Amino acid sequence: MIIIKNEHEIELIRESCRRLSVVHKELEAFIRPGISTRDIDIKGDLLIRQLGGIPNFLHYNGYPASICVSVNDEVVHGIPSKNRILQEGDIVSLDAGMIYQGYHSDAARTHAVGAISPEAQKLIDVTRESFFEGIKQAVAGNHLYDISNAIAAYIKPHGYGIVRDLVGHGVGTRLHEDPQIPNFAQTKRGPKLRPGMTLAVEPMINMGRADVNWLDDDWTVVTADGSLSAHYENTILITEDGAPEILTL
Repeated sequence: MIIIKNEHEIELIRESCRRLSVVHKELEAFIRPGISTRDIDIKGDLLIRQLGGIPNFLHYNGYPASICVSVNDEVVHGIPSKNRILQEGDIVSLDAGMIYQGYHSDAARTHAVGAISPEAQKLIDVTRESFFEGIKQAVAGNHLYDISNAIAAYIKPHGYGIVRDLVGHGVGTRLHEDPQIPNFAQTKRGPKLRPGMTLAVEPMINMGRADVNWLDDDWTVVTADGSLSAHYENTILITEDGAPEILTL
Protein backbone atom coordinates (compact mmCIF):
# COMPACT_ATOMS: atom_id res chain seq x y z
CA MET A 1 0.00 0.00 0.00
CA ILE A 2 1.35 3.42 -0.98
CA ILE A 3 1.03 5.87 1.92
CA ILE A 4 0.12 9.48 1.09
CA LYS A 5 1.65 11.81 3.67
CA ASN A 6 -0.20 14.73 5.25
CA GLU A 7 1.38 18.16 5.74
CA HIS A 8 2.66 17.37 9.23
CA GLU A 9 4.31 14.15 8.06
CA ILE A 10 5.80 15.88 5.02
CA GLU A 11 7.36 18.54 7.22
CA LEU A 12 9.00 15.91 9.44
CA ILE A 13 10.31 13.97 6.42
CA ARG A 14 11.51 17.23 4.89
CA GLU A 15 13.47 18.06 8.06
CA SER A 16 14.91 14.54 8.28
CA CYS A 17 16.06 14.87 4.67
CA ARG A 18 17.48 18.36 5.19
CA ARG A 19 19.62 17.11 8.05
CA LEU A 20 20.73 14.11 6.02
CA SER A 21 21.85 16.41 3.22
CA VAL A 22 24.19 18.08 5.72
CA VAL A 23 25.64 14.67 6.59
CA HIS A 24 26.34 13.92 2.94
CA LYS A 25 27.96 17.31 2.38
CA GLU A 26 30.26 16.80 5.36
CA LEU A 27 31.17 13.27 4.26
CA GLU A 28 31.96 14.47 0.74
CA ALA A 29 34.52 16.88 2.21
CA PHE A 30 35.93 14.06 4.37
CA ILE A 31 36.69 11.67 1.47
CA ARG A 32 40.40 11.39 0.63
CA PRO A 33 43.03 8.73 -0.03
CA GLY A 34 44.35 7.01 3.08
CA ILE A 35 41.22 6.88 5.22
CA SER A 36 39.42 3.63 5.93
CA THR A 37 35.81 2.89 5.12
CA ARG A 38 35.34 2.46 8.86
CA ASP A 39 36.54 6.06 9.37
CA ILE A 40 33.71 7.16 7.06
CA ASP A 41 31.17 5.17 9.05
CA ILE A 42 32.35 6.60 12.38
CA LYS A 43 32.22 10.15 10.98
CA GLY A 44 28.76 9.61 9.47
CA ASP A 45 27.32 8.07 12.63
CA LEU A 46 28.59 10.99 14.71
CA LEU A 47 27.18 13.57 12.27
CA ILE A 48 23.75 11.93 12.21
CA ARG A 49 23.56 11.88 16.02
CA GLN A 50 24.88 15.44 16.37
CA LEU A 51 22.07 16.56 14.07
CA GLY A 52 19.46 14.95 16.32
CA GLY A 53 18.88 11.83 14.22
CA ILE A 54 19.21 8.09 14.60
CA PRO A 55 21.13 6.13 11.91
CA ASN A 56 18.40 4.08 10.24
CA PHE A 57 20.78 1.61 8.56
CA LEU A 58 22.45 0.53 11.81
CA HIS A 59 21.12 -2.95 12.74
CA TYR A 60 18.53 -2.78 9.93
CA ASN A 61 17.91 -6.48 9.25
CA GLY A 62 21.29 -7.06 10.90
CA TYR A 63 23.37 -4.55 8.91
CA PRO A 64 26.31 -3.70 11.22
CA ALA A 65 27.04 -0.05 10.35
CA SER A 66 25.45 3.39 9.99
CA ILE A 67 26.80 4.22 6.51
CA CYS A 68 26.90 1.81 3.56
CA VAL A 69 30.36 2.36 2.03
CA SER A 70 30.83 0.67 -1.36
CA VAL A 71 34.14 0.93 -3.24
CA ASN A 72 34.75 0.48 -6.99
CA ASP A 73 32.95 -2.73 -8.08
CA GLU A 74 30.77 -2.76 -4.94
CA VAL A 75 27.31 -1.64 -5.99
CA VAL A 76 25.66 -1.15 -2.60
CA HIS A 77 25.68 -2.28 1.04
CA GLY A 78 29.45 -2.41 1.45
CA ILE A 79 30.31 -3.02 5.11
CA PRO A 80 32.81 -0.50 6.52
CA SER A 81 36.14 -1.93 7.69
CA LYS A 82 39.24 -0.49 9.33
CA ASN A 83 41.24 -2.62 6.89
CA ARG A 84 39.69 -1.21 3.71
CA ILE A 85 41.77 1.87 2.88
CA LEU A 86 40.70 4.24 0.12
CA GLN A 87 43.29 4.65 -2.62
CA GLU A 88 43.88 7.43 -5.13
CA GLY A 89 41.72 6.67 -8.17
CA ASP A 90 39.01 4.74 -6.31
CA ILE A 91 35.36 5.67 -6.45
CA VAL A 92 33.26 5.28 -3.32
CA SER A 93 29.49 5.24 -2.91
CA LEU A 94 27.98 6.40 0.38
CA ASP A 95 24.40 5.40 1.15
CA ALA A 96 23.01 6.91 4.34
CA GLY A 97 19.78 7.69 6.10
CA MET A 98 18.44 8.88 9.42
CA ILE A 99 15.32 8.78 11.53
CA TYR A 100 14.20 12.18 12.78
CA GLN A 101 11.17 12.28 15.09
CA GLY A 102 10.02 8.94 13.71
CA TYR A 103 10.47 9.74 10.00
CA HIS A 104 13.10 8.38 7.66
CA SER A 105 15.32 9.94 5.00
CA ASP A 106 17.52 8.17 2.46
CA ALA A 107 20.15 9.37 -0.03
CA ALA A 108 23.30 8.12 -1.77
CA ARG A 109 26.23 9.70 -3.58
CA THR A 110 29.27 8.35 -5.42
CA HIS A 111 32.51 10.28 -4.94
CA ALA A 112 35.94 10.34 -6.54
CA VAL A 113 38.88 9.53 -4.26
CA GLY A 114 41.53 11.95 -5.42
CA ALA A 115 42.12 11.98 -9.17
CA ILE A 116 40.14 9.34 -11.05
CA SER A 117 40.00 8.21 -14.67
CA PRO A 118 37.79 10.07 -17.17
CA GLU A 119 35.82 6.84 -17.63
CA ALA A 120 35.08 6.60 -13.91
CA GLN A 121 34.08 10.27 -13.75
CA LYS A 122 31.74 9.81 -16.70
CA LEU A 123 30.05 6.86 -14.96
CA ILE A 124 29.48 8.97 -11.83
CA ASP A 125 28.17 11.90 -13.87
CA VAL A 126 25.84 9.86 -16.07
CA THR A 127 24.42 8.02 -13.06
CA ARG A 128 23.65 11.33 -11.34
CA GLU A 129 22.18 12.82 -14.53
CA SER A 130 19.93 9.79 -15.00
CA PHE A 131 18.30 10.57 -11.65
CA PHE A 132 17.44 14.08 -12.80
CA GLU A 133 16.12 12.77 -16.10
CA GLY A 134 13.94 10.31 -14.21
CA ILE A 135 12.39 12.83 -11.87
CA LYS A 136 11.36 15.06 -14.74
CA GLN A 137 8.54 12.51 -14.94
CA ALA A 138 7.82 12.57 -11.19
CA VAL A 139 4.79 14.78 -11.65
CA ALA A 140 1.32 14.25 -10.18
CA GLY A 141 -0.87 12.55 -12.79
CA ASN A 142 2.02 10.69 -14.42
CA HIS A 143 2.66 7.05 -13.60
CA LEU A 144 5.39 5.56 -11.46
CA TYR A 145 7.11 3.73 -14.30
CA ASP A 146 7.42 6.93 -16.29
CA ILE A 147 10.31 7.57 -13.89
CA SER A 148 11.80 4.13 -14.54
CA ASN A 149 11.54 4.46 -18.29
CA ALA A 150 13.14 7.92 -18.33
CA ILE A 151 16.13 6.68 -16.32
CA ALA A 152 16.55 3.66 -18.61
CA ALA A 153 16.23 5.76 -21.78
CA TYR A 154 18.97 8.11 -20.57
CA ILE A 155 21.36 5.29 -19.64
CA LYS A 156 20.85 3.09 -22.71
CA PRO A 157 22.92 5.13 -25.24
CA HIS A 158 25.91 5.02 -22.88
CA GLY A 159 25.98 1.23 -22.93
CA TYR A 160 26.05 0.87 -19.15
CA GLY A 161 24.37 -1.92 -17.21
CA ILE A 162 21.34 -0.92 -15.14
CA VAL A 163 21.13 -3.02 -11.97
CA ARG A 164 17.85 -4.93 -11.91
CA ASP A 165 18.18 -6.77 -8.60
CA LEU A 166 17.83 -3.60 -6.51
CA VAL A 167 15.34 -0.75 -6.87
CA GLY A 168 14.11 2.48 -5.30
CA HIS A 169 11.23 2.62 -2.82
CA GLY A 170 8.83 4.68 -0.79
CA VAL A 171 10.04 6.39 2.40
CA GLY A 172 8.13 7.39 5.53
CA THR A 173 7.79 5.94 9.01
CA ARG A 174 9.64 2.95 7.57
CA LEU A 175 12.85 3.05 5.58
CA HIS A 176 11.38 0.90 2.81
CA GLU A 177 7.73 1.41 1.95
CA ASP A 178 5.70 0.73 -1.18
CA PRO A 179 6.09 1.29 -4.05
CA GLN A 180 9.19 -0.30 -5.53
CA ILE A 181 10.77 1.91 -8.20
CA PRO A 182 12.79 0.07 -10.87
CA ASN A 183 15.48 1.92 -12.79
CA PHE A 184 15.02 -0.20 -15.92
CA ALA A 185 12.34 0.00 -18.60
CA GLN A 186 8.85 -1.29 -17.80
CA THR A 187 6.02 -2.38 -20.07
CA LYS A 188 3.32 -1.54 -17.50
CA ARG A 189 2.57 1.99 -16.35
CA GLY A 190 2.49 1.39 -12.59
CA PRO A 191 0.42 3.37 -10.07
CA LYS A 192 -0.50 6.98 -10.71
CA LEU A 193 1.68 9.52 -8.94
CA ARG A 194 -0.20 11.56 -6.34
CA PRO A 195 0.76 14.58 -4.23
CA GLY A 196 2.08 13.52 -0.84
CA MET A 197 4.04 10.51 -2.08
CA THR A 198 7.61 10.44 -0.76
CA LEU A 199 9.92 8.31 -2.88
CA ALA A 200 13.60 7.34 -2.89
CA VAL A 201 14.70 7.26 -6.52
CA GLU A 202 18.13 5.63 -6.83
CA PRO A 203 19.74 4.56 -10.10
CA MET A 204 22.53 2.00 -9.63
CA ILE A 205 24.58 1.83 -12.80
CA ASN A 206 27.46 -0.48 -13.77
CA MET A 207 30.16 0.37 -16.28
CA GLY A 208 29.87 -3.19 -17.60
CA ARG A 209 27.04 -5.70 -17.42
CA ALA A 210 23.98 -5.30 -15.24
CA ASP A 211 24.55 -8.62 -13.41
CA VAL A 212 25.47 -8.56 -9.73
CA ASN A 213 26.54 -11.02 -7.04
CA TRP A 214 26.22 -11.04 -3.25
CA LEU A 215 29.37 -11.64 -1.22
CA ASP A 216 29.57 -14.14 1.62
CA ASP A 217 28.85 -11.40 4.17
CA ASP A 218 25.26 -11.54 2.81
CA TRP A 219 25.23 -7.76 2.34
CA THR A 220 27.80 -6.48 -0.11
CA VAL A 221 26.53 -6.46 -3.71
CA VAL A 222 29.25 -6.43 -6.39
CA THR A 223 29.25 -6.30 -10.17
CA ALA A 224 29.50 -9.80 -11.62
CA ASP A 225 32.14 -8.74 -14.15
CA GLY A 226 34.26 -6.65 -11.75
CA SER A 227 33.39 -3.37 -13.46
CA LEU A 228 32.91 -0.09 -11.58
CA SER A 229 29.48 0.83 -10.25
CA ALA A 230 27.95 4.19 -9.27
CA HIS A 231 24.89 5.04 -7.18
CA TYR A 232 22.91 8.26 -6.84
CA GLU A 233 19.79 8.66 -4.70
CA ASN A 234 17.53 11.34 -3.29
CA THR A 235 14.26 11.27 -1.40
CA ILE A 236 11.68 13.30 -3.33
CA LEU A 237 8.15 14.57 -2.71
CA ILE A 238 5.42 14.52 -5.35
CA THR A 239 3.87 17.99 -5.20
CA GLU A 240 0.46 19.40 -6.03
CA ASP A 241 1.67 20.97 -9.24
CA GLY A 242 4.89 21.07 -11.22
CA ALA A 243 8.26 19.47 -10.45
CA PRO A 244 8.86 17.24 -7.44
CA GLU A 245 10.66 18.62 -4.41
CA ILE A 246 14.09 17.02 -3.91
CA LEU A 247 14.15 16.73 -0.14
CA THR A 248 17.76 15.54 0.32
CA LEU A 249 19.42 18.34 -1.64
